[in-house]
Amino acid sequence: MRRRRFEELDHQQTPIGAVSLRRRIDPRTDEDVFEVKLDDDFLMSSMFTTSETELAHAALAHAPDRPLDVVVGGLGLGYTAAAVLDDERVRELVVVDALAPVIGWHRDGLVPLGPRLTGDPRCRLVHRDFFGLVLGTDDADDPDAAALFDVVAVDIDHSPRHLLHERHAPFYTDEGIGRVVARLRPGGVFALWSDDAPDDEYLARLRRAMPDARAQVVTFPDATRTGEATSTVYVASVPQP
Repeated sequence: MRRRRFEELDHQQTPIGAVSLRRRIDPRTDEDVFEVKLDDDFLMSSMFTTSETELAHAALAHAPDRPLDVVVGGLGLGYTAAAVLDDERVRELVVVDALAPVIGWHRDGLVPLGPRLTGDPRCRLVHRDFFGLVLGTDDADDPDAAALFDVVAVDIDHSPRHLLHERHAPFYTDEGIGRVVARLRPGGVFALWSDDAPDDEYLARLRRAMPDARAQVVTFPDATRTGEATSTVYVASVPQP
């Protein structure tokens, strides 16, 4: 059966806008490309996954050598979560996403990594507001609201300055960072993806709570495959006693 060059696999309204999943064929490689949009804003593409996997790799590289409980804020196409599951130390992975359709795509097998994530007994996909869980504004009866983790990795907003929704802003303040630290066990790691260049002001806030915080620039091929694009991964850890 001949594949369609382009199709919209799903389109649903959510509290923060219309989210859609599209599949198209890349004319240069003849491979399927999966893309996610929120209204007219591109959120992610399976053509560009280096920074998503590097978010997981950077966090786990700094994590203690022990069984790890990991929470990932933002599911997307699942590349960060899949990279986390590649690490044999991971005992449990909780992936929190506020958009129910995104979780449905994985459970229904509409995206390539869906069967892998849903088929791994270590992995749980949770429909919740990640920021609400961390900041304590979500359901206090949720068992994840009081859980401690060894790694907290976040890929939701475009950057600490360019947010998908204004209610996310408190997460990037000193108080919000303090809430993240409170969710980490000793030696635990916080990692954050950003589409912007390193932000000195945000990095300074991180270092007030976790002095070893650093910003790593990730380089990958751009859309033309002739140049380079960059993103940033922030990594910081809580000292061991």
